[in-house]
Amino acid sequence: MLIELTKVLEQDDKVIRQEAHLELEDMEVSGKKYRLEELEPALFEITNLGKKQVQVKGCAKIKTVIPCDRCLEGVEQIFDLDFEREVDLKLDEEGRRQSDDEYNFMEGNCLDTDVLICNELLVNWPIRVLCKEDCKGLCSICGANLNHGECGCDREVLDPRMAAFQDIFSKFKEV
Repeated sequence: MLIELTKVLEQDDKVIRQEAHLELEDMEVSGKKYRLEELEPALFEITNLGKKQVQVKGCAKIKTVIPCDRCLEGVEQIFDLDFEREVDLKLDEEGRRQSDDEYNFMEGNCLDTDVLICNELLVNWPIRVLCKEDCKGLCSICGANLNHGECGCDREVLDPRMAAFQDIFSKFKEV
C-alpha cells in the first residue's frame, strides 16, 4: 500500500495516522519463500518535522512459519515490529540511492508500506530457529526426525585414526 505524503507536508508539525494492510503474501529470505500472515493491520504515524523532513513511526504484527534448523519442522514465528524512520524529501531518487540511509521504501512522495515492513522483517529475522532448545535433529543415515523417537540406525562415528585398531578388534571377535 502506498501512503501519499504531500498532505503531511502542507504544514509543519502536522501529523497523520493511517492504518495499512499488508499486501504481501510471502517474502523471500536467503532464496527461500516464507508465507506471511498479518495478525494486525500496520499502524503508521507520519509527522512533518519541517524543511521537507518527515518522521515515520509504525508498528505491525506479522506471523510466519520458519523450519527448525535441526529437524526441519515448522516453527511459528511472530514478529512484533516497532519502527521509526526519518525521511528527507528534499532528496531526489539519485540522492536517496547515494544516501547512507535506506530509502527503498519511498516512491517519489509516497511511502510504500509493504517495502518498509519487509525491511523491518529482514532486520528482525532470526539467524537460527529451533523448535525446542534440545532438538535432536534428523538421523544422518535415514533422515528420520529423532525428536519422534530412535530410528535404529547405527550412527556411531569412529575416529578414522583408530580404524586400524577397529580392524584388529574385529579379528578377535571372529575367533
